[in-house]
Order: sequence, then C-alpha cells, then structure tokens
Amino acid sequence: MARITEELVRKRAEHNECEIFSLEELSLHQQDLVKIEHLDRWCRDLKILYLQNNLIGKIENVSKLKKLEYLNLALNNVEKIENLKGCESLQKLDLTVNFVGELTSIECLRSNIFLEEIYLTGNPCAQFEGYQDFVFATLPQLKRLDGHEIEKSERIKAMQVLESTREKIVKQQEIYKAKRREQKEDARKNEDKENNNEDEDENLSKEELESKKDQEFWSEQVDFTPESRTAIQNKLKENKEKTHESKFKEPKKEKHERRYFNEEGKPMNINEGKVNFKLTETDDDSAFVLDVSCYRYMDTSLIDADVQPWYVRVTMKGNLLQLSLLEEVKPDSSTAKRSQITGHLIITMPKLYPPNVPTKRPTTERKEHLQQSTNSHTVCKTSNKVPEKLELNETQSFESTLSSIARDSPNKTKTKQQLFVKPKTKVEPVNSADFVDDPDVPPLV
Repeated sequence: MARITEELVRKRAEHNECEIFSLEELSLHQQDLVKIEHLDRWCRDLKILYLQNNLIGKIENVSKLKKLEYLNLALNNVEKIENLKGCESLQKLDLTVNFVGELTSIECLRSNIFLEEIYLTGNPCAQFEGYQDFVFATLPQLKRLDGHEIEKSERIKAMQVLESTREKIVKQQEIYKAKRREQKEDARKNEDKENNNEDEDENLSKEELESKKDQEFWSEQVDFTPESRTAIQNKLKENKEKTHESKFKEPKKEKHERRYFNEEGKPMNINEGKVNFKLTETDDDSAFVLDVSCYRYMDTSLIDADVQPWYVRVTMKGNLLQLSLLEEVKPDSSTAKRSQITGHLIITMPKLYPPNVPTKRPTTERKEHLQQSTNSHTVCKTSNKVPEKLELNETQSFESTLSSIARDSPNKTKTKQQLFVKPKTKVEPVNSADFVDDPDVPPLV
C-alpha cells in the first residue's frame, strides 16, 4: 500500500514549479493510498484536492485546510463522514461509490455554511428509505444532492417529517452495522482459510500454486465490501508487477568461458572487441610489428599488453585481442608505444632467431658508374658557376673548333618549338666516279 510522501507531492506539483507550500490544487488519484496525511502541514493553501480511486478508509488530517473548497473522495473505502468541521470554505464534497452506511454522520457538516453540493451516489446509505428527506432537512445550506437541484418545497416537506425520518434512518443503520460485522467476520475467515491452503499446497510448484490461487480468487463470489475491494486492488497490483517484471526482465546471459588455447595447447586468435589491427614484419625480417587501432581518447591505464614467446595478448576495457605468432620472439626485448596523435598501440617484438641476410655490397662496375655520375654532377655544378672561356687548341683543327662551338650542350633545355620539330636527316652527297681528293686544294667556304 502506498503512502503520501513529499516526493510524490512534489512530483504532482510540477504546474507550480514543484513548490508545495503555495500549492492550491493537488491531484493524487489512482495512487493506492490508504491514508490522508501530511497535507494539512505541507499544503495549507489547498483549494482543490483530488483523492479519487484510492483505498482511503477514513477522512482525517484535513481539518487545518481552511481554504479547501472542493474535496473529491470518490471510489474509496470511506464508511463515515467526519473530521470536516475545520474546512470552513468547503463548497463541494464528492463521496461517490464509497461505503458510507452511517447516514447520521452528515450532521457534522452543519457547521460548513458554504457547503452547496454533495454526492453520495453508490453508497449503502443512498438505499435507505427517507435518505433524501433526511439530507434535505439536516443540511439547510445544501443546494444540490447527487446532482439534483433541491427545491424549497422539498426542503419544507423534509423538515416537517425530520424526526420520523431520522428514526427510520437509525434503524436501517443498525441493520447495516450488523451486516458489516458479519462481512468483516467472513473476510477474516477467508484470510485464515487461504493461509491454511498455502500449507496444504506446499507440494505444488510455484507456478501451479499461483495459477490455482488466481483461479480460485477470481471465481469466488463475495460481497462488495471495503475488504473485498482492497483485496482486488492488491491482486491487480501484484499481477501488474509480475507482468512488468516479465516484460522488462533481461534474460540471464550465460557467462561465456574464454578459451585462450586449443586442445593441442596452441594459442588461438581472438578478437572480442572487433578492433582493427595490422601484424607485419620489419624490412630486414628481424621483428614482428603489431599495430592495434585503439580508441583515440581511451586512457592508457585501460590497455594491457602481454607478449609471450609464441603469442601476443592485448586487453582493452576487458575486451581481449590475442594473436598467435609464426616464429618465436623475445618478450624481454619487446617494446610497446602509443601514438599521441592517432592513439594506436605499436608493439615491436624482435625474433629470437632472425634470418641471416648478407649486406649487399656494390660491384666494381656499379662503383665506376657511381663515380662517373658524381664526376659529371660536379662538372655540371662548376659549369653553372664559372663562365666557360673559348681557347684555341693547337692539336685540333680550326674546323673542329668551330663545330664544337655550334654544338648544343647536353644540359641546355630545349624550347617548346624544338621539342616538336622533327630532326632532319642529313643526306651526304655522292662523289662522282672521277673524283680525286687533293689535300692541297683549300676547302670551299
């Protein structure tokens, strides 16, 4: 059963910025409340209070609400009208579908001079003979009863027969009280019977026992009493909680047992986190290099690296990455570094037996070629810096010297037109048959 708490009241006071001291309207309907409490101290300025569809059995702790104008207690377990004298501003009282059997208790409302409307439909007292006449005469300030406008003639007639009507009401009340005592006794017996049945049905399983109880509960015929209504509400709440648990309850996950090695004792390849990685070798095949794409902003304290001779293991936030190695490595000489830019983890694992790769030495021809290229390179550099002078060499003829002047240097860049012009093939003249080469004849210029 629920109780009125400060948290509940503040939750219902969102329209007032969750302030409860200045609250004027409060709705606490359908909360399975069994008692009215704390409101007379927390919410002194209440004008409208909704408490319908709860399990409240007594009107209490509302006498200090001097500004209360409307009190709604419909669909509750109230059996008597009481403790409302202090509600000086009360104008409307709704007690629809309750268990008010003591109709004479409305006499306490005579001091509520502003009371204009009251609802008692669905109560046992509404079935009493002379019910309306007694209410009309007892509460002269009342204007409407159960939504019916009270006329002056009806009130005058009721005032004339008030004494006789009151005697009838009292007799009917006594009969109802006796009936209520029997109902309470039956409810107590049924409760004891249920407890005994639980002891007898210990051999049944839990599900079978619950289904049997539900079937018996809903098939049983009982009177509409506060006890039966409370039992129904409790049963509905229990079924609702079970449905909620079964709907949102997460299925039990069987713990997966990690296997690091197969039946032969060899390490297995495992990637639980589905992270990207790259396992390569160095250029000289002397070490393995593992590049793990760790999350960039993951703290390094959440990463654990373990290098063994035949496998490497990296754990990131509980997710395992294990890779088997093709060759044995040196765990003591291995290093692990992390990039500050990408966050990747680089693990370098030197091999225990690296391959013996001879160093490649350049051959003699290669040396000569490199030396010639370096010499030509130095010549080109000097030619760009020092201007070249034309000097006549005595060993060469004048014609060869002129031809060397006209020859293009190999380093000279060609223009765009020169690139697209096709070279012309020289056609050497054919000497005649009677041609004689005479060296004494000077060349033609």
